[in-house]
Amino acid sequence: MRIAEAAAVAIFAFASAVPAHAQQPSVKAGIDAWQSGDYATAINNWRPLAEKGDADAAFNLGQAYRLGRGVVVNLGAAQTWLERAADKNHLDAQTTLGLLLFQNGNRAGGLRWLKTAAERGEPRAMLVYGTALYNGDGVARDPVKAYAYVSRSAAQGLPPAKETLAEMDKVIPVDIRQKGIALAMEKAGSRPAPAKPAPDKTAAASSKPAKAAAPKIEPKKPASAPAVSASAGGAGPWRIQLGAFSQRSSAEALFKKVSGKLAGKQAYYVPAGSVTRLQVGPYPTRSAAASACASLGAQACFAVAGK
Repeated sequence: MRIAEAAAVAIFAFASAVPAHAQQPSVKAGIDAWQSGDYATAINNWRPLAEKGDADAAFNLGQAYRLGRGVVVNLGAAQTWLERAADKNHLDAQTTLGLLLFQNGNRAGGLRWLKTAAERGEPRAMLVYGTALYNGDGVARDPVKAYAYVSRSAAQGLPPAKETLAEMDKVIPVDIRQKGIALAMEKAGSRPAPAKPAPDKTAAASSKPAKAAAPKIEPKKPASAPAVSASAGGAGPWRIQLGAFSQRSSAEALFKKVSGKLAGKQAYYVPAGSVTRLQVGPYPTRSAAASACASLGAQACFAVAGK
């Protein structure tokens, strides 16, 4: 199944900024220096303000540590400053912190912040949290809420969300989708889409934005899931797909765990953007692949057509 984990993705981003004078420390002065490539001056402007509790300065300082601009890359320091901003209800900080934690293996912590930002209508957070809800990945599975969040994210124009929603449409029953749409409309009515950050508050990155992989989206009813072509070669007309992972080692670990129930079958590690899909096979028919999925019990699994 072609999914949007990698597109899935979610993007770390700064907003644009306007020039400002740097005669005394200010967020705007730091942004002006940042955009001119003077990262040290930007840091000198933001740090005293961040230490005094300015959420915008703390967010920008956290981003500087994440990117290694004006300071050495330090994800621990980045997390500290992003947390300070997030605790002050800074929406971009909540989203960025959630993505940072999620990407680095702290799914519980990441999803906590992503849920907060998703409830406020942030599109990246809604995409990642929505897919987690669909999979039951670190949260209780709720396909209605999952569809609602991803629908709202797609409605705001986030390309990975549009791709993910298209994949959900293939595997989620119509009645569930209708409930999800109704919930999305209800939430959108009570919580309008967040406004973009003020241009004098958030620094603009001078390099390509980093990406964070969204959770994999996997059908939960393998017998009724539609067949979708795999994106890489391998023997056999059918395979089963067990997930998509930001690190190949995670895919290998899962195969090791389930291989005893799939005796004689081969693992295929299929690259898909920044993630690796774990597929196992070959199987002679789709029904045989579906039966193999059923043998795995609660493990997410569905049949795909091999190439």
